[in-house]
Amino acid sequence: MRLWRRARALGCGVLRDGVYLLPGSEAARIDFQGMADAVSGAGGVAHVLDLTARHANQEADFQRMFDRTGEYLTLMADIVRLRDELPHLVEAELRKRGKALRARIDAVRAVDFFGAEPAAATEAAMQQLERAAVEALAPDEPHDQIRAIARVDPAQYRGRRWATRKRPWIDRLASAWLIGRYVDSKARFVWLDAPSDCPPDAVGFDFDGALFSHANERVTFEVLAASFGLDADPAIGRIGALVHFLDVGGIPVAEAAGVARIAAGFRESLQDDDELLARMSLVFDGLLAAYRVEMPGTGDKASARRMT
Repeated sequence: MRLWRRARALGCGVLRDGVYLLPGSEAARIDFQGMADAVSGAGGVAHVLDLTARHANQEADFQRMFDRTGEYLTLMADIVRLRDELPHLVEAELRKRGKALRARIDAVRAVDFFGAEPAAATEAAMQQLERAAVEALAPDEPHDQIRAIARVDPAQYRGRRWATRKRPWIDRLASAWLIGRYVDSKARFVWLDAPSDCPPDAVGFDFDGALFSHANERVTFEVLAASFGLDADPAIGRIGALVHFLDVGGIPVAEAAGVARIAAGFRESLQDDDELLARMSLVFDGLLAAYRVEMPGTGDKASARRMT
């Protein structure tokens, strides 16, 4: 049963009972060898073989074993169903079902070796659902605007008050961290009940009408990084990709789920938004340090750009 479950998780085709097939790759050979070693260790017999199709029709037969069309169509139906039920669901239920549906889509995509035709449509429908869920759960979330993102003079943004919506989530938290670490080390943050409460002397971010907010399919963190010339730093770019995925979806980021879980825990246990930002700033500091280790040579240049 362990082997059968493992074969299913790998997305194997089944030639017959106990004979499994994967498209040729080094990763597939390693996975199959691990399964074969487990069989041998239990006193059985297993072989890992390379198989070449004898002709095009046989190759097509093999590829059909990996057709995920039916799975995508089932997922699409579930997306439509959740979209229809969205107005009637409480937040906890919506988040739970949305997260489970996203996990199922990612699992199918991981074993879609030949690109089933409905894959792109399913992903687009899921992203639309995720945006609709954000609208339902947080109606004040900013809308994407098409506009030029101009470079600004950092000297004009030091010692300022910065305002955004209260109970911040990933984009607002990461944006505030970026501001405090790289733009305005003396920044003071105002957490607004509504965007209309923004003080006239404050620099607004991450709400419609704010100076810095979503634009050109970039989230606020990415807009701030571009505006202050920080987007050339690969480590900050990686944090931007993580924030983008967690805020509006798109290309998955491996560590995103862990960061979201930590942020959700802090948000649940801390009622003071300044303290929430302080805790999450340590998380973003750690991510940045980890990315710098993976990309030697970026740290010195980033330090030179840091603004005080």
